[in-house]
Amino acid sequence: MKGIRGISQLSRRTYAAARSGQSLAQPLAGLKLSPGAAHSYQDVHVTRLPSGLVIASLENYSPASKIGVFVKAGCRYETPDNQGVTHLLRLASSLTTKGASAFKICRGVEAVGGSLSVTSSRENMSYTVDCLRDDIDTVMEYLINVTTAPEFRPWEVSDLTPRLKMDKAQAAHSAQTGVVEALHAAAYKNALCNSLYCPDHMVGNIQSEHLHQFVQNNFTSARMALVGLGVDHTVLKQVGEQFLNIRSGAGTMGAKAQYRGGEIRLLNTSSLVHSAVVSQSAAAGSSEALAFSVLQHLLGAGPHVKRGSCVSSKLVQGVSKATADPFDVSAFNASYSDSGLFGIYTISQTAAAGDVIKAALAQVKAVADGAVTAADLTRAKAQLKGHFLMSLETSEGLLEAMGSQALSEGSYCSQEEISKQIDNVSLTDVADAAKKFVSGKKTMASSGNLVKTPFVDEI
Repeated sequence: MKGIRGISQLSRRTYAAARSGQSLAQPLAGLKLSPGAAHSYQDVHVTRLPSGLVIASLENYSPASKIGVFVKAGCRYETPDNQGVTHLLRLASSLTTKGASAFKICRGVEAVGGSLSVTSSRENMSYTVDCLRDDIDTVMEYLINVTTAPEFRPWEVSDLTPRLKMDKAQAAHSAQTGVVEALHAAAYKNALCNSLYCPDHMVGNIQSEHLHQFVQNNFTSARMALVGLGVDHTVLKQVGEQFLNIRSGAGTMGAKAQYRGGEIRLLNTSSLVHSAVVSQSAAAGSSEALAFSVLQHLLGAGPHVKRGSCVSSKLVQGVSKATADPFDVSAFNASYSDSGLFGIYTISQTAAAGDVIKAALAQVKAVADGAVTAADLTRAKAQLKGHFLMSLETSEGLLEAMGSQALSEGSYCSQEEISKQIDNVSLTDVADAAKKFVSGKKTMASSGNLVKTPFVDEI
C-alpha cells in the first residue's frame, strides 16, 4: 500500500484565492471565467471506470474529509446457508487484514484523529472514514485494506459472537425495530425478507469461510462506488484505478424481490401496541415512488418540529376523532431497487389499538377518494423538499445520497432536479398512489398485548 502514500499531495487546501498583493477581502476584479466554468468545483463529479467502479466526489474545500466505499452487498444478497453474514461483516471491519493488524488499524486511524465506521442496509454496505484533509493518505490506506484485503482469521471471527449477541439484544429491546423486521419478513418471499440482524439459529455458526465467500461474490469493482467529500476528484479517481480494481464481473446479482403479503404478531406484555399495515408500493427512483413520498408527507411523516404535535397531519387529525387515548401515528414508506412498501405505523394503548388502526386506514382511503386539496398538496411538497434538502446539510447525509445514487444509477441527480421532480407530482399521482395502497394486498406486523388488535383480514 506504499503507493497510496503522498497521493493527497495532489490536492492542497484551497480555502480562498487572490492575486499576489490583493487583499482577500477585495473581489477578484477583472477575473474572467471560461463558459460553463462557474461553480464547476462545487458540483458533484461522477466517473465510471472501465472496471465498472463508480467514482463520485464533491470538492467543498473543507478542512475535514469524508470518504466512503459503497458496495451492493446488503442482507438481501444473503442465502439460507449464510443468513446473518452481513451483520457479522459489519462487526468484522476492524479485524486483521492482509496489510495491517487489527491493532495497527485502530491505532493508525485514532492517531490522526480519524474514525472508521461501517453501516449496512438491506441493499448496500458502506465503509466510511473521517479525517483531516492532510491525513487522507493515512486513513485511505486502512480503508482500502478493510474493503479489499480482509483475512477473517477464525479465532478473531469467533471472538465477535458476544458482540453479535449484544447487538441482537439491543435490537430486541426496540419494539419499532422488531415490527419493521417482522414486516419485511411477512411481506416478501425472498431477498428483502432477510433481516439486518443475524437470526438466532445462525449465531455462532457463521464461520470465516462464509465471510470469505460472501466478499468474493459481492465485493467486485462493478458493485462498488468510491465517494468522497472534501477531496479532489482526480485524487479519488487515481485511488480507484490503482487500488479498487480488485475483481471483475457483476458478482452475485441476487433474485428479484417477490412480494406476497401476510401477517406476523409478536406477543408480549407491553402496554403499548406497535402496528404497521402496508402494501407494495414502487421501486426507488421511479416517478411513482416520488408520488408515494409526497403522499407520506401529506398524511403525516412524523413531527417536523422537535416535540411537535403534527397538527397538520391528516392521520393525527383523523385518529384524534376516533379515540381520546394517547397515540402516535405516521405514514410508513420504504423504497428499494425493485420494490417498496407503503402504509401506516401506529403506536397506541392496548384497548385503543383497533380504533387507531382503522381510523388511520380510513384517512388513506379518503385521499384515494379525492379528499385532498391543492393546499394540502402544496404543503406536502414543501415538507418533502424541506426534509430532503435538510438531509443533505450533514456530511453523512450527503455522502449517503451520493453513494446510493452512484451505485444504483451511476450518476448523481442534483437537489434542483429532484426538487423540480417533486413539484411535478400532481393530485392525480397522489390519489393513484393512495388507491394502489387501498386495493393492494396487505401486510401487517404487530407487537405488544394484541388482545384488541385486529388481524390483517379484519381491517
